[in-house]
Amino acid sequence: MSISAGMVKELRERTGSGMMECKKALVEANGDLELAIENMRKAGLAKADKKSGRIAAEGLIGAKIASDGKTAAIVDLNCETDFVAKGEDFIGFLNNIATALLTSDVETPEQLQEMKLESGKTVDEVRRELIAKLGENITIRRFETYKLSEGGASCYLHGSKIGVLVELAKADDALGKDIAMHVAACKPVCVSDDQVSQDEINKEKDIFSAQALESGKPAEIIEKMISGRISKFLAEITLLGQPFVKDDKTTVGQLLKSKGNSVIRFTRFEVGEGIEKKEENFAEEVMAQVRGA
Repeated sequence: MSISAGMVKELRERTGSGMMECKKALVEANGDLELAIENMRKAGLAKADKKSGRIAAEGLIGAKIASDGKTAAIVDLNCETDFVAKGEDFIGFLNNIATALLTSDVETPEQLQEMKLESGKTVDEVRRELIAKLGENITIRRFETYKLSEGGASCYLHGSKIGVLVELAKADDALGKDIAMHVAACKPVCVSDDQVSQDEINKEKDIFSAQALESGKPAEIIEKMISGRISKFLAEITLLGQPFVKDDKTTVGQLLKSKGNSVIRFTRFEVGEGIEKKEENFAEEVMAQVRGA
């Protein structure tokens, strides 16, 4: 049967695929629109599987807070290029995941893949469809949700590449956003000294001891030097010990005390952290294509 322009237009609107791809799918399905969509979805899933091994070190961080401040979610959604990350489809997918997390009981990556979005499709179904449409590997690298019975949660997004959630013992959105901004800028490892492992402290102590012994000073002086260095180390890596980013004359701990509040926990995500990006050499890539031709 003949394939009309209207049929191609409708298929494009429903799948987001290119004109020629839609026309080909309709021809193969003998004009059956639903069959064409089903075949394109199957082909898209196959394409998604092929792209799953490709490095996805670009992307966006999304964060949402429920209107009552008692539920919060943060998501690190990755793709291969910044161009795709800036597209409406990618941004919409990120926002839909974060929104759905606010009302879900999802705890594991496997559960997240099966979580239903507002469209009725699962996260993984939409992810695979986007891979087929956009031509890049897309992964949900990590996520975190806060469910609070008391206190409140706040978030801060630095552009779209760094995101922070903070839980306070007492709801205070202005203070929470200030603390979240500080965490984004200063990257503390944990909230307080007691959350630093003894192994980490011992490792630093060994390093400081070796350095102090080279000074040739008396043992009691060396012990004081080591103690001072450990205290400085803990202040540098803990949220409460760091100078507040908006006023370096006071620590975050002092700020919180002055407000009669405390931080229960925080989560900081930065796009691409810890991922080894592939180094592109476009000259070599072009030469390889020439040789192949």
